[in-house]
Amino acid sequence: MAAKTTCPVTRAEFAEKAKPVEVIIDGTKMTAINREFSTGSLGWNISNKMTIMIEGKAVTVQVGLNLTIVGSKDLPRE
Repeated sequence: MAAKTTCPVTRAEFAEKAKPVEVIIDGTKMTAINREFSTGSLGWNISNKMTIMIEGKAVTVQVGLNLTIVGSKDLPRE
């Protein structure tokens, strides 16, 4: 079994220093905002809608993206 990954930053460091992350999906720039998830993990999240073209027809899609820092759920709470 693989060794458990430890998170190299504290919750305070993440809250103070983590910057938004830009993500491009089908040419559309979105910004993932740093947050603490309900699980206690730390990371970034996008929850938005966008339009994608299929054969000249616009379809609306729901974007749900989580970037989770591996090992952050186990960090002590301050």
